[in-house]
Amino acid sequence: MTLVNEPNSGIIMVAGSPASSSFGNLRSLANDLVGHFAANVIPCGLLPREELQGDVTNVTMGCLRLAMDMLDKRRVPTDEDLAGFRDASAQWAREGIPLATVLEVLHEGFRLGWRHVVSGAEIDDLAHMADGAELLISMLDKVTQAATSAYIAELKVVASEHHTAAHTLVTALLSGQSTSAMARHCGIEVAPSYVVLALHLDQHTDEGHPGVQPIVAARRKLRRVQAELAKAYGRAALSLLSPEGGTVLIPDADEDANVDHVVEQLASAGEVTVTAAAVQADTESVPQASEQAHELLDLARQLHRAPGVYRMTDLVYEYQMMRPGVGRAHLVQLLQPLERYPDLVKTLDVHVHNDLNRQRTARQLHVHTNTVDYRLKRIAELTGLDPTRASGLRPLQAALLARRLEFRDARQKV
Repeated sequence: MTLVNEPNSGIIMVAGSPASSSFGNLRSLANDLVGHFAANVIPCGLLPREELQGDVTNVTMGCLRLAMDMLDKRRVPTDEDLAGFRDASAQWAREGIPLATVLEVLHEGFRLGWRHVVSGAEIDDLAHMADGAELLISMLDKVTQAATSAYIAELKVVASEHHTAAHTLVTALLSGQSTSAMARHCGIEVAPSYVVLALHLDQHTDEGHPGVQPIVAARRKLRRVQAELAKAYGRAALSLLSPEGGTVLIPDADEDANVDHVVEQLASAGEVTVTAAAVQADTESVPQASEQAHELLDLARQLHRAPGVYRMTDLVYEYQMMRPGVGRAHLVQLLQPLERYPDLVKTLDVHVHNDLNRQRTARQLHVHTNTVDYRLKRIAELTGLDPTRASGLRPLQAALLARRLEFRDARQKV
């Protein structure tokens, strides 16, 4: 068999004529192929007519010319030969045409082109057909690599541009700057309202693994979370995220119903627990909503709430108590008689956290249930508020929260 990569080793022949002659009128054949793509490759059929008659047809003609040259000279196209095809592939990436569509059209064109070439082949053409098929596979490999590498390279540029534009826009939204002109420049539409989502991402186990660099593990976690966020909302969601968390703006308030599910998916993708707070707001109120969302998030974490999404309705009582004042100071004073007895304060805190389950409280404190009962009775004696009755439990719960917030504020001042 003739080596296909040997130069000047003869024209590929079919039925006594050069195989390339079967292409006939290139423009006519290219139009037929493009018509087939439009009718049978669904995403391709959705392209504008000018796109099909312009770039797609020109690229198809370019491939046919390269194929003719390959059959006549037994020469696979070089990187230089494929420059125009790479340019077209990059353009399609920028226009948002899926890579799968580009490759499907490419392979379908090669399949139809080869069928066209061998349609008149005879038994004596077997050796030439084998050489031609090997050349065809080599050319398809070259063209596929060129198309894919150019498409991905351009996609990275587009993604980088979008990331920079989105970062600029979300920063402007969070700071309350005018965004209309900026949005037009960035090519990102500003929604009339947003769900402002404050996120906290816990550390991944790999971040504490001695054999893994923590920063590498953290970045991997963040990339997985960002990919899942893009999967849920595409480019509509605007985010400022770090490995520890950040802020996400989800357009339109009706998306709120889906936020809980998406946060669960983010936790699953990042393989970490995620705590979040969600606040709905119109565009002008995004800065205030962001501040409120992060306050709610901080409060949920300070109260050791379970991972998940929290809203103002979930923490309204605790949120209001975050503000220092006479009322909070009065609540703290309710526990003053217990300050000399740390075991009593801890027992009350654990008992409330365990939803008043005596057995669970005893196990957690490593004491007998009778000891729990004694301590609760002692708390009632010292404070005048019985934690086993609703009338006493409510102010004691509020006092515990107020005490915790007072300690937090004191630490922040240091």
